[in-house]
Amino acid sequence: MTKAQEVYERVEALVASGAKKADAFRQLAAEYGQEFNSIRGAYYAHTRSLGGSPKRPGNRQTAVDPIESATIVLEKAIEAIDEQISGAKARVDEAKTEYEHLRDTAGERKAAIQAKIDALKA
Repeated sequence: MTKAQEVYERVEALVASGAKKADAFRQLAAEYGQEFNSIRGAYYAHTRSLGGSPKRPGNRQTAVDPIESATIVLEKAIEAIDEQISGAKARVDEAKTEYEHLRDTAGERKAAIQAKIDALKA
């Protein structure tokens, strides 16, 4: 029995006993001393070897208007540009504040270092 098959069977048994799949992955990860994603990957690798993947529950839309979908994507792109500009502005302001602080305290910091150099030479 491969590890992937063992993981698959253990996860399926835990799910059948009422556990959520994610909790089963976490439990096995702790037992095997491996990462959560490693266990999850082994489970789905074995699922693929069985010729399929688990069915995902969900609300699927039966009819999607492509114009509406494209419009939504493009509107989100516009919002993303505004967010990029806002983020860049915030970084510029932060950099300017840091620059001004370093510039304003440079003399004081240099004097403190020079005092230490002078004390070492004395």
